[in-house]
Amino acid sequence: MTVNLRGLRNGIAAATALTLTTALPTFAETTITAVMHSGLRVLDPVLTTAHITRDNAFMVFDTLVAMDADFVVQPQMASFEISDDQLTYTFTLRDGLKWHDGGEVTPADCIASIKRWMQRDSGGQMIADRMASLEPTGDKSFALTLTEPFSYTLDAMGKPSGLALFMMPERLASLPADEPIPEMIGSGPFKFVQDEFQPGVKVVYEKFDDYVPAEGPQSAAAGAKVVKVDRVEWVTMPDAQTSLNALMNGEIDYLEAVPVDLLPLLEGMPGVQTAVLSPLGSVSIGRMNFLYPPFDNPKIRQAAKLALSQENVLTALIGNPDYFKVCGAIFGCGTPLEFDDGSESLTSGGDIEAAKALLEEAGYDGTPVVLMQPTDVVTLTAQPVVAAQALREAGFNVDMQPMDWQTLVTRRASQAPPAEGGWNLFFTNWIVPEVSNPLGNIMLPGRGDDAWFGWPTDPEINTLLDDFASASALDDQKGIAQKIQAHVMENVNYIHLGQYFSPSAWSDTLTGVEEAPFPIFWGVEKQG
Repeated sequence: MTVNLRGLRNGIAAATALTLTTALPTFAETTITAVMHSGLRVLDPVLTTAHITRDNAFMVFDTLVAMDADFVVQPQMASFEISDDQLTYTFTLRDGLKWHDGGEVTPADCIASIKRWMQRDSGGQMIADRMASLEPTGDKSFALTLTEPFSYTLDAMGKPSGLALFMMPERLASLPADEPIPEMIGSGPFKFVQDEFQPGVKVVYEKFDDYVPAEGPQSAAAGAKVVKVDRVEWVTMPDAQTSLNALMNGEIDYLEAVPVDLLPLLEGMPGVQTAVLSPLGSVSIGRMNFLYPPFDNPKIRQAAKLALSQENVLTALIGNPDYFKVCGAIFGCGTPLEFDDGSESLTSGGDIEAAKALLEEAGYDGTPVVLMQPTDVVTLTAQPVVAAQALREAGFNVDMQPMDWQTLVTRRASQAPPAEGGWNLFFTNWIVPEVSNPLGNIMLPGRGDDAWFGWPTDPEINTLLDDFASASALDDQKGIAQKIQAHVMENVNYIHLGQYFSPSAWSDTLTGVEEAPFPIFWGVEKQG
């Protein structure tokens, strides 16, 4: 009898494969599906202060140092030492740091990242003003040397927003600060899945298996970033009711921003938890374009401020007064620098008649105010509508132009004339920690083209910021901060529209969801 050895071998191989397949357990991929406050289109965290871009960056990139939940700067990618004369900061990279493409993190990468950040961030610019050198000192170390002590240096490098200092490979960080990076290669706890990215619709992240967490407990942006799921997907659902239904039906796991008027639908519902995860809350502001009429005229900026009412804006935005606070302090109520100088009209309901009179005195000629109106972010839809009505009542010619938030984020970077695709006014929000320190408040510096969107030239406030940076005693800092408050209200560097608290919601299949100034997905585990 002839035996077909090839067939016998194939049969044995098939049987073995079947046995292995049935014998080994299968592991389902664990995915957190989240609806964030906005879709994501702009990826480069140096180009914009948009929170969704920052949130994406924290998933993909890591930082040299980071602020913990108590706002104390801790080592993250690097340890640090400060010389006795307070002029030299030496950073030493910890072992095991790799980029997502397999390369090792080097001092050259970090130096290039810091220099690019310095071009755009107000705190970074102040460090650059005092920088003597920034150079490697070893295979894993580099030193920043200043010409004079600057106590805010580590706070600026470790702050979680506006702009946070993320480390990138040198090939990306060497690009001009106004040119978007072409790829998302970081060293953070998650990898950006480029093939599945749908701008404004969907973002996918995978656990970076080679990520080595820092030492110490997880605490806000600091400590061990231990990823406990395989994937995180951000999906866009512009309609609030749709996203609530998706959470209640188990189609999504996390909802970053719940409209307060819909919150009763979730409170007490089995399987769903709700909480305000940023306990200091947020502030809402209006930013004008200083380059073009009518807001190149300070009297016209004053007239616009007089027309607006914090309570009207916050009532339309939030509704429930348990979740907002009329607050005249640009550095936030409940902070050490809480002053309300110059905010009387904003906190007392506005003064339309005074706005009309000042507008006439200023010689306003009816120049249209191009007001950009985001339509897809629940915490930004009300402000333009309320402001447009008040400004029109005061005599402004308002051209309110609807668009999605990511279009606004792109357009606000344009210095084109308002009639040629530019703008005059937009509204945005900041978490209180982003504005509570004058040196971290990116809206304050008046550096012209190097200032934040709106581009004010304001030597007086620059001097006040330098004075604050030089002051060491808290009482001296408070006195200068009070002067900054009064100047902002007089010059209308921006319009401060009060404080609010935005609740989040998530499935109780998630554990490890913690308070933080931005959404954190490391440390979160999904059951079931």
